[in-house]
Amino acid sequence: MSATRTLINPAQLNRTVYRTVLILVVAAFTLVFLGPLYLLVTDGLKGTTEAIQTPPTFYPHHVQLSNYSQAWDRLSISQLLLNTLWYAFGALAFQLVFDIGAAYSLSKLRPVLGNAILGLMLATLMIPAMVLVVPQYLTVLDLPLLHLNLLNSPWAIWLPSVANAFNIYLLKRFFDSVPQELLDSAAIDGAGPLRTLLSIVLPMSRPIIGVVSIFALVNVWKDFLWPLLAEPDPTKQTLNAGIYSLSLGVPQNILIAAAAISAVPTVLFFLFFQRNIMSGLTAGSLKG
Repeated sequence: MSATRTLINPAQLNRTVYRTVLILVVAAFTLVFLGPLYLLVTDGLKGTTEAIQTPPTFYPHHVQLSNYSQAWDRLSISQLLLNTLWYAFGALAFQLVFDIGAAYSLSKLRPVLGNAILGLMLATLMIPAMVLVVPQYLTVLDLPLLHLNLLNSPWAIWLPSVANAFNIYLLKRFFDSVPQELLDSAAIDGAGPLRTLLSIVLPMSRPIIGVVSIFALVNVWKDFLWPLLAEPDPTKQTLNAGIYSLSLGVPQNILIAAAAISAVPTVLFFLFFQRNIMSGLTAGSLKG
């Protein structure tokens, strides 16, 4: 019995339905992710009355580009931006030194109870960050043993960012994929653990080090509560905390424009380094 012939091929119909559903889903997720960014940018272009009216408008009826220049001047964004860069790259330097050392030790030096130590580190990822704010604040207020007050200094932001369990895990997973034969050959040639790390392991680990560096910079950049507590002086705070501290008496449209400016660096960071992030996260997942 021959198959029934129709004007539209069933296979072609299935492909059309699939493509239609795919386009709708992609469009929906695009609106969900880009919608808030669009509103953030456009609200910063509105006048004061239009920015606070209810219901809100979806585009500025009278564009005011001067809002962004006013936000830059009134909220001292240039100074806050320099502060954020200083804190972010300082935290990055400490994280690279200590996290790479910890991951290399757990991966290749095999200390006693190394797996238990790694398990305890990973267990801290399940603790909400808000729970750690009070003990962290008390620690930097009176540093144990040294009895130093680190508040209102860069150390209050740098030191708490060092112990990053997620970055240590990423680095350890990559170091596990480094062939042990290379390390044995270096040991035969007389290289110690530190020389092996610097000369062999780190040059092979550029992808994952790039990912860890991006995470370290973004974590400091987007943090709000801790810089607000650790740096009481608004002129020394990070971008997000400083905008909040200096926002008293600033119109809402100017404040929204400042928030849009603060979001630009992180968005550009992702656009430029998204390929590095994905390649670094998958690097070391397969051993060869």
